[in-house]
Amino acid sequence: MRTYFSGSAGLLWLICFSLCTGLSSSATDVTTYHNDIARTGHNLRETILTTGNVKSSSFGKLFTFPVDGIIDAQPLYLSAVSIPGKGTRNVVYTVTENDSVYAFDADTGARLWHVSALRSGESPSDDHSCGQISPQIGITSTPVIDRSSGPHGTIYVVATSKNSTNYFQRIHALDMTTGAEEFGGPVPVKARYPGTGDNSHHGYVIFDPAQYAERQGLLLLNHVIYTAWTSHCDFRPYTGWLIGYNESTLAQTSVLNVTPNGSEGSIWQSGSGIASDGQNLFFLDANGTFETTLNKKGFPSKGDYGNGFLKVSTTNNTLRVADYFNMFDTVSESNSDEDLGSGGAVVLPAMKDANGKIRYLAIGAGKDQNIYIVDRNNMGKFNPNNDNAIYQEIDEVLLGGEWATSAYFNGKIYFGPVGNNLLQFQFSKARLSTSPHSKSAASFTYPGTTPSVSANGSNNGIVWAIEHSDPNDILHAYDAANLGNELYNSNQAGNQRDQFGTASHFGTPIIVDGKVYVGTTTNVTVFGLLRH
Repeated sequence: MRTYFSGSAGLLWLICFSLCTGLSSSATDVTTYHNDIARTGHNLRETILTTGNVKSSSFGKLFTFPVDGIIDAQPLYLSAVSIPGKGTRNVVYTVTENDSVYAFDADTGARLWHVSALRSGESPSDDHSCGQISPQIGITSTPVIDRSSGPHGTIYVVATSKNSTNYFQRIHALDMTTGAEEFGGPVPVKARYPGTGDNSHHGYVIFDPAQYAERQGLLLLNHVIYTAWTSHCDFRPYTGWLIGYNESTLAQTSVLNVTPNGSEGSIWQSGSGIASDGQNLFFLDANGTFETTLNKKGFPSKGDYGNGFLKVSTTNNTLRVADYFNMFDTVSESNSDEDLGSGGAVVLPAMKDANGKIRYLAIGAGKDQNIYIVDRNNMGKFNPNNDNAIYQEIDEVLLGGEWATSAYFNGKIYFGPVGNNLLQFQFSKARLSTSPHSKSAASFTYPGTTPSVSANGSNNGIVWAIEHSDPNDILHAYDAANLGNELYNSNQAGNQRDQFGTASHFGTPIIVDGKVYVGTTTNVTVFGLLRH
């Protein structure tokens, strides 16, 4: 295992994550949810936007990219893409719930290409009488891009659709320069797994495409695209599916069900992508069956891990739960719908503790208002009496609960709980402060906020966050060193100059090459330095 260090050396860690996994050939590319497979949410190569020039007199809304439906996914960005007949462009990619995929010129807003994931006679799915993704379900999850895949690079997308009789889930591999289908795609999502849980037949639980949505961002790891599946509200039958596909052939490589002999336990994480340390997967599972009877190794005897913080090994393209943590009161939390699954996990850079020992940690939080920090080599498993085996737990510090994902930068972690301020916590000697070091003046209504960070190495750190507000949502920019210092918000200029309507439900801004891109219900809105 490599050793990565926090602080200014975090830049080297980000580069390693990008290059070692084949996700990016450019330091300014954003090819996956929250910037990297660790899901840190930071771009450490932002040299244009600074704490000095991000202010309403010099920064604001530039233009928009109109689209044909709601954008629930985070936009992605590639620099210097050769587009046939249109030259070399910086490109923003976005997807909609109308089953569309778009490529736009990131600097002018010109549409470069647009394709539909629908087949003849199909439409986007209805919302199954569930308001979580509504009024239609098409492409919900953040895609992932590999510039080295195929002849020109490939963007991978999961799309939902229906015809008069059936629902479909399909994996699409699209040429990133034209949108053309590659590798014989798309391929339908089909799976079964040994078990007797919900929707099981003849000793196997069966994946029913009508019962699921792919909400969490796609993960590309070692040439495999990992998908994970959530329910429509809590409408049973459903279980917790994790399915991998070969990025070059779209052949299914592996299947894991984390509640195969029970029910529920979906993976949604408010749109966050599954995190990885380069070998293993880390995520927070939603309310569902947890088998409290443990085997000799401390694992649930029936393989049911509902409401857990899970580590899944990908060795030899085989998915298996390698370690986990469940709270002592996990069953009662699931029963009252106070699960971890509303939040996303972040893999942290290695840190030295007070004794000089290198610690490999991951962090996550959900509805129960607690922060959970696990040792990735010994997560703590389950004790019905207490949580003493976990590396660190900070109780009731995220009042309102977490329906989002934190961001990490320069030894600090940022959380945006529901109905609470944006909060900054500080790591010292591999331990997290038990109370915030700073917080925003603004509070963030449901679903809280997923922050993103831009910086030039360890300098000019800016935390960006979207506040849901009626009638117009608000983009905020804060000094990363002190959230009490707000640099900018999109209401400051007045005269509706920077207002942008309604952001995505779990909207996550990306910041790259001097611009901020925000997905909304009708467009991608672009912010940057104003010309005077």
